[in-house]
Amino acid sequence: MSKPEVFDKELQDLACFAKVISHPARLAILKYLAETKTCISGDISDQLPLSRTTVSQHLKELRDMGLISGEIDGLKINYCLCSSSISESISMLNRFFKRIEGKESEYSNQKLPKE
Repeated sequence: MSKPEVFDKELQDLACFAKVISHPARLAILKYLAETKTCISGDISDQLPLSRTTVSQHLKELRDMGLISGEIDGLKINYCLCSSSISESISMLNRFFKRIEGKESEYSNQKLPKE
């Protein structure tokens, strides 16, 4: 049973981000776009060992999350990384783990009760 509405917006956003980047194909797409250091025009599936349909589905997930943009240019789509969205997502992830790390250090000096 999933009840996302009972969790605050930041946790929901973090969970969505984690879901999107949890697939190796999506990570490969992000890595490829980062390595090319430019927007890619044409078919990214030529660069990945996946079918066009599969790549297209992964591109949609990345676009919906705002990690990439895809602008139509005639018959092609230009795909670009959205650096501001990526930076925002990294910051959100860092904040989350810093809070956990802080809580961990609060409890790390406490002795566990004996059973």
